[in-house]
Amino acid sequence: MESVITVAAPDTERYSRQVLFAPIGEAGQQRLAASTIAIVGCGATGAASAALLARAGVGTLILIDRDFVEESNLQRQVLFDEADADAATPKAEAARRQIARFNSDTKVRAHVADLVPGNIHTLLAGAQLILDATDNFETRYLINDYAVEQSRPGQGEHLVAWIYAAAVGAYAATMNILPGETACLACLFPKPPTGPVETCDTAGILNTAVNLAASIQVTEALKYLTGAREAMRRSLLAWDLWQNDRSEISAAQPRQDCEVCGQRDFAHLRGEGRPHITLCGRNSVQIHEHDRPVDLGAAAERLRPHGDVRQNGLLLQFRRGPHTLTLFADGRALIQGTTDIALARTLYARFVGS
Repeated sequence: MESVITVAAPDTERYSRQVLFAPIGEAGQQRLAASTIAIVGCGATGAASAALLARAGVGTLILIDRDFVEESNLQRQVLFDEADADAATPKAEAARRQIARFNSDTKVRAHVADLVPGNIHTLLAGAQLILDATDNFETRYLINDYAVEQSRPGQGEHLVAWIYAAAVGAYAATMNILPGETACLACLFPKPPTGPVETCDTAGILNTAVNLAASIQVTEALKYLTGAREAMRRSLLAWDLWQNDRSEISAAQPRQDCEVCGQRDFAHLRGEGRPHITLCGRNSVQIHEHDRPVDLGAAAERLRPHGDVRQNGLLLQFRRGPHTLTLFADGRALIQGTTDIALARTLYARFVGS
């Protein structure tokens, strides 16, 4: 027998203005309460989307982020404060704590991790919808592979949708991917972009562009979760807020010869050619070759004679000369102060181990 979820009495006033919006109503609010959404990336767009969804009454949020809060984030990342930056709190955990302060009814599962082929099925398990808030196309293509793989032909209502979002400079873009119904990311862009790509570090970013991307993304998510799939946009929508330019590219139909949704060939899900990723917004390389637990306390004792060490229980930061190594409990590390992958790997091997 199917269980019926109702909005608890204390929540009636909280969501009253949203329930008054006829396309949502009480039934839609109950569907939101029963929903599970994964947000990949808790930076600018991800933090804004997570805040909006939690305030809207989504029942469960899965937050996945590999990074920690820094002072330069505070200009646009709405779930963090100066204390988070001072403590270098992992973004997923800082977001979980802040959401608990304004909506304790929303369950938040925070994962301080990089989404990779080896953990994607575990971390995204149970999510009906995935919101992209990443800073790199490798992860977006991985999400695209996963969503198409999980949405097998003939499953009807049972599909895993995802919503692409990006913001840089004054530019914001979003696209809904409903496997089997709309084009997937690979339909429009068969290969990830090559050559120099603008990032927050090179082009800067307006917090207004971030919030526009998040607002559109979350509105489309609310449509999907409340059963208004027919109202969802079938295009790649882009806005340049500074130049007042708007453009759309149709994504209404899958491309028949698409390697992913047409041929169901999931190269990114298999991890083929996955590189080390230089992070948006700073001079750094991520090392994630070693999936092994690390005793952060023991590592701190070992590293103190060699440089400045601080630890907050969730990560360890080690500074030596121009480089800072941030080590997480799963063995992953961010090496700041270089974009040289060989040097980053050398520093990791020297101070963490090969």
